[in-house]
Amino acid sequence: MKIGFIGLGNMGAPMAVNLAQSHEVMGFDTVANPQGLTLAESNTAAAKDADVVITMLPNGDILRAVATDIHPVMKPGAIHLDCSTVDVESARAVAAQAQAAGLKAIDAPVSGGIGGATNGTLTFMAGGPPDAFATVQPLFNIMGQKAVHCGAAGNGQAAKICNNMILGVTMIATSEAFVLADKLGLDRQAMFDVVSTSSGYSWSMNAYCPAPGIGPQSPADNGYQPGFAAELMLKDLNLSQMAAEAANADTPMGQAARDLYAQFVENEDGNGKDFSAMLPRFEKRTRP
Repeated sequence: MKIGFIGLGNMGAPMAVNLAQSHEVMGFDTVANPQGLTLAESNTAAAKDADVVITMLPNGDILRAVATDIHPVMKPGAIHLDCSTVDVESARAVAAQAQAAGLKAIDAPVSGGIGGATNGTLTFMAGGPPDAFATVQPLFNIMGQKAVHCGAAGNGQAAKICNNMILGVTMIATSEAFVLADKLGLDRQAMFDVVSTSSGYSWSMNAYCPAPGIGPQSPADNGYQPGFAAELMLKDLNLSQMAAEAANADTPMGQAARDLYAQFVENEDGNGKDFSAMLPRFEKRTRP
């Protein structure tokens, strides 16, 4: 399969390298110049004649601009597979634009971070036509360990932002609970042993514990160097609240999580740290 891959940043580059082991890949990025890939001079050059064009871009505005560039040069029936995390409206607009150009589109944001992109263990949440999903399934199998078809165009983005809204809320609650346990004289290991096997169980506690030395290895054990950066969590929580406003959905916990991460990233020292660094943030604070 001939693949164009546009957006070769921290996530896109290892994904493209993994694909290049078994497919012909032509990459393009405005800044990055990763090793191990054949690079094009423009996004249109990367997209021309490709069976599938994969985009991994920072936001919906850039996605729309790139789609406007590449759709006219893509061959009829080709698939635009967007793995960016963007707003639902942009995903659906790009899918409609692709359909009007005689193309197919899949929105398939990912979960798993840089480690998952490097190791080929990402999870994809996909929206778009079932036949197009089936066509790109072999590519998902190379780049990741699981791909779920979530329905029509935009539903991949919807699944991603709903998932990460839960993640943001539970990481805050987990961090608050550790700090409360500290102040009540409860040993952190004892709390983990109880919560991780009872009704407080969550991915934030059991798999990605924000307390150093507790549970499986996590960024907390590496000075909160980011596996999933706090500013990326803020991006996803912003997207969740944009979607909630558009859908007239009441999401007060999602909004509270968005506001806390905005404070942490924009006004405190959270920028450049893992999103689990909420725990040391709360350690420094007292009840207002």
